Amino acid sequence: MSEQPLNPTTAPAPDSGTADEAPPADPPATGSVAEAPTGDTPATDVHPGGPGAEAPAAEAPVTDAPVTDTHAADAPAADATTVHASATGSTAADVPADEAAALRAASFERARRMRQEPRFPGGPAADPAGSHHERRIRSFQPRRSRVTTGQQEALERLWPKWGLDIDGKRVLDLDQLFDGLPVVLEIGFGMGEATAQMAADDPGTGILAVDVHTPGQGNLLGLADRAGSTNVRVANGDAVILLREMLAPETLDGLRVYFPDPWPKARHHKRRLIQPEFLDLVAPVLKPGAIVHCATDWEPYAEQMLEVLTAHPRFANTAADGGYAPRPAFRPLTRFEGQGLDKGHVVHDLLFARV
Repeated sequence: MSEQPLNPTTAPAPDSGTADEAPPADPPATGSVAEAPTGDTPATDVHPGGPGAEAPAAEAPVTDAPVTDTHAADAPAADATTVHASATGSTAADVPADEAAALRAASFERARRMRQEPRFPGGPAADPAGSHHERRIRSFQPRRSRVTTGQQEALERLWPKWGLDIDGKRVLDLDQLFDGLPVVLEIGFGMGEATAQMAADDPGTGILAVDVHTPGQGNLLGLADRAGSTNVRVANGDAVILLREMLAPETLDGLRVYFPDPWPKARHHKRRLIQPEFLDLVAPVLKPGAIVHCATDWEPYAEQMLEVLTAHPRFANTAADGGYAPRPAFRPLTRFEGQGLDKGHVVHDLLFARV
């Protein structure tokens, strides 16, 4: 995220493929930010570590001991019929067909309820919009990771004040949410270090930061709190639903998408966040003159971003030569980006104004 890649009833999707297609056999080489490539979960697009991030887990800056690992619903469960047969001393073949079907249905229902339960009561919901039922190609892959004691404490203490679920049930009042500050939307913030630094460096701008990665959500809340920043709000869920259903027209002063999942394999390009359909959702909620700022270290994706943004009638390149822009001073150079640059990676920034 953020990208994933927050989401809607029947969001526009690229023409090729459906949300039901089988997930990729292996993840992109550069890592992904958030959710699953199938249409079974909420989403945001992210390439968490940024350039050169071979091991996203190493990015977590909090050193507390992990307190929780994966949600119980994510663990593989034994077949209900097999469990029943084992408990009764019989074999699965001895269970009548109608009873076996009822046992399976009950097991699926229990798993469904568990998926919808928040990992932390009062914190981010597991699936705020129930969007795993929506048939749409997604740009993010959900990741379940360990949550440290510090991240858990931040979620439990700060989520009620600075967190919100993308449920698609209301339109946000950004003036009220950010006390009248201009607001920039950031999709996919990884572990939140860059977001927290930008918030501290520019307290006069509100940042609505969207992601589905629970440890990153807790980490960003903790970083902002320790820095004394009150201009960050963390949104949990699918950014497409947020754009489509929860933001009023011309309310955002900018959009930031830093190092989204590049989905490098050709058959997965349709999952990339920056697509014409996505820009169609973005344009109406941006104020005239608002800046869309993208950054990536994946050269083919940078070329696609430039092509798609240049072709869209609602956006104009701010670079005089119609190409890439220098990295603005307000975008921090992350640790992983520095490692990527040391390895010879090229990072491209794109800044387009909404017209």
